[in-house]
Amino acid sequence: MKLSLSLKFVITYIVLGIAGFVLLNTEGIRILDNYIIGSESSRLYTSAVSLSSTKAIRSYQDTEKLESAHEMLQAVADTEQVDIMIIDSQGQLVLDTSTSLADTKKDALTSFDPTASKNTYYTIDDYFGYYAEDQLNVTVPITINMSTRGYISLHEPRSHILADRENMLALIIKFYAAGLILFCLPLVLLLLIVHRPLKKIITGAKEFAAGNLEHQIPIHSADEMGYLANTLNYMADEMRQNDQFQKNFISNVSHDFRSPLTSIKGYVEAILDGTIPREMQDRYLNIVLFETSRLTKLTQGMLQLNDLDAKAYMLNIQDFDLNQLIKNTAASFEGTCRERHISIELLLASPKEFVSADMEKIQQVMYNLIDNAIKFSDKHAMITIETTRKNELVFVSVKDQGSGIPQKDLSKIWNRFYKQDLSRGKDRTGTGLGLSIVKEIINTHKQNINVISTEGVGTEFIFTLARAKGKDVHES
Repeated sequence: MKLSLSLKFVITYIVLGIAGFVLLNTEGIRILDNYIIGSESSRLYTSAVSLSSTKAIRSYQDTEKLESAHEMLQAVADTEQVDIMIIDSQGQLVLDTSTSLADTKKDALTSFDPTASKNTYYTIDDYFGYYAEDQLNVTVPITINMSTRGYISLHEPRSHILADRENMLALIIKFYAAGLILFCLPLVLLLLIVHRPLKKIITGAKEFAAGNLEHQIPIHSADEMGYLANTLNYMADEMRQNDQFQKNFISNVSHDFRSPLTSIKGYVEAILDGTIPREMQDRYLNIVLFETSRLTKLTQGMLQLNDLDAKAYMLNIQDFDLNQLIKNTAASFEGTCRERHISIELLLASPKEFVSADMEKIQQVMYNLIDNAIKFSDKHAMITIETTRKNELVFVSVKDQGSGIPQKDLSKIWNRFYKQDLSRGKDRTGTGLGLSIVKEIINTHKQNINVISTEGVGTEFIFTLARAKGKDVHES
């Protein structure tokens, strides 16, 4: 049988309460008994010593003064609620406040022994058979000139001590019960502050495990429970976004693979069944080759992103001249730019700018950004590539004068397979992976990339790279 956390707390509380009650009624009674007996015996001993030094008691052998002593001791006995005796040096009872002088049984203490208490100043017994029930007895000698002339003893019934103990124990138990009730308050608070939120968290975890990622754990407290709930809610949101991303990814992959495959299949079938005449087959075979190249490019991009995602991609960090890389990459687009009458302007901060990065991957970043800028630029437009230096970073800007990106789409351009409708109309060769690869490469370098775009004006991509240390910008 599995016990819930709250039931474990309740059972623990009950066990501790019972254990405390048992301990109170066993060891507590013993300690309380010793305390009361010690306190009462000390009180009786003090009274006995005080009485033994009074003149009336010390002269008890005088018959006239014995009457006076009996009256005085009777008053003290009534006040102290004890019996007081005077015993002579021979062990005969002289006076007992529980009876009159005439009724005193002088031979009642036949076995009287003043040393019977041994190492203590009190005994608990029937006082040499004189009483029918046990008494707390204190006996003190009456001395005159260093000589023992008799004894005075005080006796309190054991039942009185037990009654006092029971009264004190009852009071302690009441306080103990009140303490248990007060102790219930933290338990209730614990159930409200910990158990109830924990049940909501468990319910939320079950919902998440069942696939209900829309569920939100309704805890908003600013404590550990609230932090845990917010973390789980955030996790569910991320899982939901990942799930949607996977669906979109599969949809996009299916779309981008299906279109060229359909074209290839159709053209090949048409060639095989003779629908396309032999003299036109070269044209359609070139289309098949073009679509095959698109599939190859798409597959390579996906594999590269997969490596970057898995953090398995190892960068070949080296120091190189970024300006030379930019010039070489821009030169590779000379033919495309000439056809569309697009010019590329280089605004480089210095003749040489050494950076520390993976040269091959940064060249790929530059290639993708320039290719993207040309794709979105009209004829006779200008593309500006600029570098600036700030502290230990180099900022690289690629700016076009194209159609721009709508504000609502700016956050989506880094998504894989994302394409604007304008892009689909202008250039079917795009895979929608270029900017995703750019961002992953820059992130892998632990640098930043941002985009600024205005519709109808153009778009600017800006990324950073770490400057190479110990390189002179003027070295040739």
